[in-house]
Amino acid sequence: MSNVLRLAIVDPNDATRDALKNLLLGMDMVWLEAECSRYEFFADVVGQTHPDIGLVVMDASPEKALELVSSLAETSPECSVLVVSSSSDGNLILQAIRAGAKEFLTQPIRVDDLVAALGRISERRFGRGENKPRGSQIVAVAGVTGGVGSTSIAVNLGCALARHESNSVGLVDLDLCLGDADVQLDTIPDYTLVDVAQNVTRLDFTLLKRSLTKHSSGLFLLPRPAQLEDIAMITPEDMRRVFGLLKASFSHLVLDLSKSYSAIDMIALEMASKILLVTQLDLPCLRNIVRLMSSFKEMDGVADKVHVVVNRMGLDSGQITLKKAQETIGREIYWQLPNDYRTMIEVRNNGVPLIEQAPKAAITQSILALADAITGDPNAEQPALGGRSSLGRLLGRLSGKREK
Repeated sequence: MSNVLRLAIVDPNDATRDALKNLLLGMDMVWLEAECSRYEFFADVVGQTHPDIGLVVMDASPEKALELVSSLAETSPECSVLVVSSSSDGNLILQAIRAGAKEFLTQPIRVDDLVAALGRISERRFGRGENKPRGSQIVAVAGVTGGVGSTSIAVNLGCALARHESNSVGLVDLDLCLGDADVQLDTIPDYTLVDVAQNVTRLDFTLLKRSLTKHSSGLFLLPRPAQLEDIAMITPEDMRRVFGLLKASFSHLVLDLSKSYSAIDMIALEMASKILLVTQLDLPCLRNIVRLMSSFKEMDGVADKVHVVVNRMGLDSGQITLKKAQETIGREIYWQLPNDYRTMIEVRNNGVPLIEQAPKAAITQSILALADAITGDPNAEQPALGGRSSLGRLLGRLSGKREK
């Protein structure tokens, strides 16, 4: 699990509660688990949802709010209470702290003050140093054109990440029209992306996991909608909420983007920790990299997260050289995956991932090494990238070290 903090809020004032909710929804480090408009009901809400933080806005009734804080400290000591008030009266602050509040913020809340308070609560809850859980990684896999193998890479990368018991991994198929991640994993999902998007405000972690399809590799899949007409029911804002909930639920989230670079794809790129831009060494693909990077540079922080992955390396002797490709796109190649047409056709047709169908194949070993490079785990073994050239192995190792 990631170290995202789950938060429940109580405020009888609808206006201030909505303002706080909007502020919290824009923060990656918290997930809004529940909200309540009555002080007398909030203890039960906390008891049922078990949030990490209970945010209590005191202004409606400071006396009732103080009683609630004291009650939460007794009945739910694992829940850290964050008190918010428009009053900066020292006596009120002292009373709140004595009642059991861990932090006190005054309205209107400054974002940096809220982030600092949440950071202190996170440190007390998770600790510091090596034992502190990692934050969630979102890896967006995007193809520069159709047919370059981006979905196969996303599916097999997800399975490779899930092979470690310490990782919890989710895969989202964002090709809403023609996605086939479910076919590649030979699964028949009970729920799809449209079901989760339509009910995201009512989902918690337990219900979310039940809505996903778990593969034998340990990977959780959220597939594209079953019917084309359902696509219109999914909005970009719904997906932002879905990504937030998934990020709070998994240590690693792999997003398989469509080739249309829609508004939903753009949100995925914005929220991603890393973007794997999958290409082949031919002129149309390299031209598209240049076009895409030109657009990504206009999006705050997106271009810096892009890592170019060359698929089907060695497809034929007439390929553009690696050196020429790097000169053309103006950036280094992050990773190379060898061409293994026969193995990839077998795994796709059988609906079995590489790590199960062909664990010793060169393409499998390269995917596993890519997963290790992405996680940056110093204890992870770097398998030999059999089938790659000496230059490819060198670039792979250098890129892996540089991105840790």
